[in-house]
Formats: sequence, structure tokens, C-alpha cells
Amino acid sequence: MIGANGLRRTNLRRDLTAGLTTAVMLIPQAMAYAMLAGLPPIVGLYASTLPLVVYALIGSSRELAVGPVAMVSLLVATALGPMAEAGSADYVAYAIVLSLLVGLLQTAMGLLRAGFLVNFLSHPVVSGFTSAAALIIGFSQLQHLLGVDIPRSHHVHTIVAEAIGRVSDVQGHTLAIGLASIVSLVVMKRFVPRWPRALVVVVGSTVMVWGLGLRERGVAIVGDVPAGLPSLSLPRFDLGTMEALLPTAIIISLVGFMESISVAKAFARRAHYEVDPNRELLGLGLANLAAAVFRGYPVTGGFSRTAVNAQAGARSGVAGLVTAGVVVVTLLVFTDLFFYLPKAVLAAVIMTAVFGLVDVAEVKHLWKADRTDLALLVLTFAATLGLGIEAGIGIGVGASMLWFVVRTTRPHYAVLGRLPGTVHYRNVERFEQAQPVPGILMLRIDASFYYGNVAFLKQTLSRHLGQDSTIRDVILDASGVNRLDSSAASALAQIREDLQSRGIGLYLASVKGPVRDAMQRSGLAPALGPAARAMSVHDAVELAIGSRRTTTLAA
Repeated sequence: MIGANGLRRTNLRRDLTAGLTTAVMLIPQAMAYAMLAGLPPIVGLYASTLPLVVYALIGSSRELAVGPVAMVSLLVATALGPMAEAGSADYVAYAIVLSLLVGLLQTAMGLLRAGFLVNFLSHPVVSGFTSAAALIIGFSQLQHLLGVDIPRSHHVHTIVAEAIGRVSDVQGHTLAIGLASIVSLVVMKRFVPRWPRALVVVVGSTVMVWGLGLRERGVAIVGDVPAGLPSLSLPRFDLGTMEALLPTAIIISLVGFMESISVAKAFARRAHYEVDPNRELLGLGLANLAAAVFRGYPVTGGFSRTAVNAQAGARSGVAGLVTAGVVVVTLLVFTDLFFYLPKAVLAAVIMTAVFGLVDVAEVKHLWKADRTDLALLVLTFAATLGLGIEAGIGIGVGASMLWFVVRTTRPHYAVLGRLPGTVHYRNVERFEQAQPVPGILMLRIDASFYYGNVAFLKQTLSRHLGQDSTIRDVILDASGVNRLDSSAASALAQIREDLQSRGIGLYLASVKGPVRDAMQRSGLAPALGPAARAMSVHDAVELAIGSRRTTTLAA
């Protein structure tokens, strides 16, 4: 975002430095990711111009570096592979339409303030999906690294099997360049992290291929890269094309936003400011619309470039404008320099970037912290590797939502006991000193009451009442209940009638305002009377004991 803060002289100097530094990293990455998407490398550069300008003017993050990223590129290749031959005119046209759809979806979501939708992508699901996709992306580059023709596939085992079967056809010079590039990138990241690693490797390998005549020895190169800027236009498309691309557009919209907002928030916390999720959606949406009219393909914010942008001193969206300007100058003047760039080097750039996305640390953390979330991560990882990108994330999201439903239909509850000498009541399983009050069953339900868990409440009460025939009163601690729907209110009324018929009283304690309102509207509160108005569990206990005494005296 560009504001008054971003136009101060000190900040402007930092933004210029950051913009130049990020551009040096973006140019080879954009070409590499376009190749990953099955597009001509020049399309990656087109996607790194106008979209950056639009996001810089609208987005709320000061550091986020927008452009082509590996994950989105893989999703593009997954969607377009069955529709057209990679790199063909139709393929490029479909990629532009996909960018248009993503732009429309994200813009609409931003205007409707629908940033909350990304919450359906839980972190374990995203981690499992990202790790599997990183492997798929990395292994998809084997054909360029080995210099052999391997059929496109999104199954790692298929790619590896094909590569092993073609090992006798490996192009030695290509493999040597690719491995040398990988080693150079890794070593520079370890010992000289501030260097523009990708640019150094790109320049060095290009000069080597040109100087040693390696093109004539079978090393595949990028070749002619069209100079100049594309005209602002949209390809012709029909409703059938849009319908076929819509599922992938939805996934890219959500996954791209998830990646972008996670990165933006991480760097905003370091700089002590807030990003607006809905404004981010709007900025990304309009950036993707700009990519569509500038003959690019879908873009989003990337972690590695954002880290470089922030480290280089970015203070506002001016850095993004500078980056875009450098790319424009490159398109106008320097495209001839990419002719001898070996494709194996672009593959090396991709592989070293994405293999770092395999999140082993998260697996170790979840093994200790939450085995259920670990199971979701592993399921998503396995489904993505075995069934493909779209099926993998679909299964992960579906399993995550199913588990959420299961947890809410069988919520945690506690049987309460009184701490000696106090008016406090705690879970008897966690506090050994907590003592049950004779004749009273006290339950705390740690979830909202709704139609999905009323049966669980009935079963829980029935089980505990069946285990203790001396119970004369039931107290429900509602301090953890935030909502009560009509089905749950009806169920509570039925529970009250059933208990009453057995001579057992029902009391509700610590009921929150919205729940009291729902009880009043349903008629449950008037029916319960004072039994629904206890301010604490202890008040409910006193009320129950007092009512029991009154009944005994009356008898």
C-alpha cells in the first residue's frame, strides 16, 4: 500500500533498494514458474508487471511481493494439461481466462468481505497439501534436469518410473549444468544469503552455454523471448471454457489467498501493523484481472520474494512499483540476453525453491501436540500425491470439515465437583480434591447446543443418571455455551419434562445473554423459572438444596 509514510525520503530510498533487489530475484523465478505452468517463460514476465502495480496501489501489506508462485503454477498446469498442449496458443489463452476467473472471484470475495472463507483451509491441511505439491513440483522438473522427454504427470511415482526408464537417454551436459546450478544455489543460500542467487546462476550458465557452444551439444535453451510489452486485451472464450476452469479457479483463489495472507500477516507482525484480509482479497483480485488483460497468468504473494523484499528494506508499495518497472525495462531492452538460458537452470531454481516447502517441522510438532491434526496432514499429503492436486486438497478440506462436525456433535464435557472450603467447582477427573455434591449431578458442556449434539447430551445424562440412583437434581453449567438453536431449546424442554417425571430437578447456571434470549423466545426460560437464572454453579447448588428442603418440609 502506498501512503504518506511510503513517500518519505528515507523510506523511498529503502523502497528503491528493495524493489531492485526483488526484481533481480523475480525475473528468473517468473520465467521458471511460467515454465512449470506449461507456459512460455515470457508469460511469467508479463505476469510480473501490471499486477504488481495494481497490488501496490490497493493492497494493505507493505512488504508483500506479488507475482507468479510455484503452487499456483502447478495448479495452472494441472487444470490446463488435459485441455491443450503445453505452450500452445490455446494453452496460453486458457491460462489468461483462468487468471480472469481468479480475479473475478477474489474481487467479489473482497467486496463481499468474505475473507473468513479461508478459515476452511486448516493449517494441517495446507501443510500436507503444500508438502505434497512441493514434491510434485520438484519431480516435475526432472525432464528439464535430465534433458529427456518425460510425459507430464502429477504423480511422483509415475515421473520417477519414467525417469528411471529413460536413464540411458540422459543428456550429460544438461544434467551437469542442472546439478551444478542446484549446488550453487544451495551453497550461496548457506554462505552468502544476501546475494541474488538465482540471477548469479542464470547469468553464469547463460554465458557458459553461449561461450562453450553447448546448445549444439544438446543442451535445451529458452530460445527467442519476444521483446516489448503485450497489448491490453482478453482472449476469446466461451461459457464452456469458464465452466471447465471454474473449479480450479476457486482452488487457486483460496489457496493463493491463503498463502498470500499468511505471508502478509507474518511480516506485518514484525513491523507492528495490521493487514486487512478483505482489502488483500480485493488487491489480489484486481492484480489477477490486470494479469488477464496483460496476457499473464494467475499471481499471488510469495514467501521467498516477500522475505527478500522485507530484508532489503521495503516500507511501502513503492517497492512493488520499482520491481514492476525493472521488469518492464527488461522486457523492452534485455530479452535477447535470455536466448541461451538453459532450461535446466530454471528447473534448478524451481527445485531448490520448492523442496524447502516440505514441512517436516510441522509433522514433528503435530506428533507431540495433536495427533488428530497430524492425521489430517498425512491424509491430505497422501491424497495429493496419490490422487492429484485438486482431489488432494478437496479430500483434505472435506476431512477437516467432517472432523469439525464430529467434534461438535460429541463435545467435551466435565462432571463437576466442589473444591473443599470454596464455592468453586471443577472437573473431578482433573482435580482430585473436587468432591461431588451428594444427590446432585453437575455437568459442564464445552460447546454450543445445536441440533447436532442434543442427542449426545441426552445420552450423556441418561448414562450418568443410570449409574447413580441417588441423584435428585441435575445442574448444567452453561458457561461454555455460546449459542442455543431451536432444536436444542426443544430438547432441553423435553429433558426437563423427562427429569421432572422422575422427580429430578433441572437447573441451568452461568447462562450467557444470547443463550438467555434464545431460551426466552422459545419459552424455555419461563418454564424453568428461577432454575434458569443461577449466576454460578454454586448458586444453582444452593437453589437445588433449598428447593429440596422446601419440598421435604411441605411433605
